[in-house]
Amino acid sequence: MNQRFVSFSLFILTLSILSFLTFGVFDSSKKGRPIILAHNLDEKHPVHQGMVKFSQLIREKTNERYEVKIYANGQLGREREVIELLQLGAVSMTKVSSMSLESFVPYYGAINLPYIFKSKEHFFNVLDGEIGQLIHELGVKKKFRGLTYYDSGSRSFYTSRAIMSPQDLEGLKIRVMGSQTAIEMMRLLGGSPTPMSYGEIYTALQQNVIDGAENNITALTLSRHGEVVKHYSLDEHIMAPDVLIISEKVWQSLSDQDKEIFKESAEKSARYQRDLWKKMTDQMKLAAKEKMNVKFHYPEKEAFIEKVLPLHQAVAAKDSLFEKIITSIKTNY
Repeated sequence: MNQRFVSFSLFILTLSILSFLTFGVFDSSKKGRPIILAHNLDEKHPVHQGMVKFSQLIREKTNERYEVKIYANGQLGREREVIELLQLGAVSMTKVSSMSLESFVPYYGAINLPYIFKSKEHFFNVLDGEIGQLIHELGVKKKFRGLTYYDSGSRSFYTSRAIMSPQDLEGLKIRVMGSQTAIEMMRLLGGSPTPMSYGEIYTALQQNVIDGAENNITALTLSRHGEVVKHYSLDEHIMAPDVLIISEKVWQSLSDQDKEIFKESAEKSARYQRDLWKKMTDQMKLAAKEKMNVKFHYPEKEAFIEKVLPLHQAVAAKDSLFEKIITSIKTNY
């Protein structure tokens, strides 16, 4: 029998056991119903620390009736795989980039648009307001719903040379996430979009399979990409949040009181995480400069913004809800 098939079968069997723990018959008189939360970040990452805070709050507020068990570092699969497992009921919760969620709920594409947000304050006002809540609920038809948004910083280019204008991207193969928004943005800016999984980036950079990538500063330090590329150009093209989502099956199994606890705990963990993000990323930037010799560049953004405006128009033209969301983001906050 094919070894890959055997490994896959064992993987599914393991997840079936986790599914039983998560969704099996639950006696409310007993403590510690397990809630399986899987993600692909390092345990030192500030977003992981936000989820640890969420786990602590759930344990405290429910008097240990629930235990959020966190599986980090992609132990249960890559982002897309974990979302699919959550839809199947094998995982209770996950943290996933809004860029990845776009493949499941296209309207996440509105908040993934390059330069849609004027500032970090604008970004938080939108996500914590009616638009953010609306997008959370649009996932219900896909068997999950959003609970909160974690800060994942701004995505910028890191390559073997400084990117000071869109012309500097011409002819370069740049790794992007498998998001249509990211792919089209890269084309409009003149680069060659190259989707690949996050875990492949280091080797691809090292072997010159790609010329660069785009992500926040944590990629340089926690994922050590600053060891192989030495130029980080802060054009800050996309502010794509990480989203804490929960299986709709799990959500509907909660009492109204517990739903409120989960929602409040998620929001409190986000406030904690956002403060931590600022502190930790400032430290990481300094470490990338001093320990990895990464040079930071600050390009003027106007030329980049002008190049991607057709993408805003194309997405808004998809349907009336896209138009409403994008118009509201630009005019109501």
